[in-house]
Amino acid sequence: MSKTVEQMPGDELSVDGEVGTEAHELRRALALAARRVRAERGAADLPDPQFNVLALLAAHGATTPGQLAELERVQRPSMTRTIACLVDRGLVAKQESPDDGRQVLVALTGSGRAEVAETRRRRDAWLSRRLAEMPDDERACLAQAAVLLRRMAQS
Repeated sequence: MSKTVEQMPGDELSVDGEVGTEAHELRRALALAARRVRAERGAADLPDPQFNVLALLAAHGATTPGQLAELERVQRPSMTRTIACLVDRGLVAKQESPDDGRQVLVALTGSGRAEVAETRRRRDAWLSRRLAEMPDDERACLAQAAVLLRRMAQS
């Protein structure tokens, strides 16, 4: 028998039963938590798509616009606009590919690296403050959940 779950308009359960209810509630809680963490931003106060590009460049190094579009699952014209905004702000620079002079690579500038570090520091600080307010058993539960969620995300 399916449990009743508070639903938002257009937010119908796609799987019946207890597992479906749990999936629904977990998805909503993850979305709310992610949105709250993303609200913590560095000095540049970048929109999420722009920060995501900086974070990808921090993780992968200099990358072509096409590869960035693939990684972010957006169309190339959208990525071109995002890169242009970041170039204008001095957070990324375009450079010629050493392997193929016809290709352009996008790389973080020092300011871009600093923005990534500051945003991550602020997000970690916010989360650390919330965790510090919790009892040990709840923090342990969340630590285990992080392991499980990482494993689920990589499946």
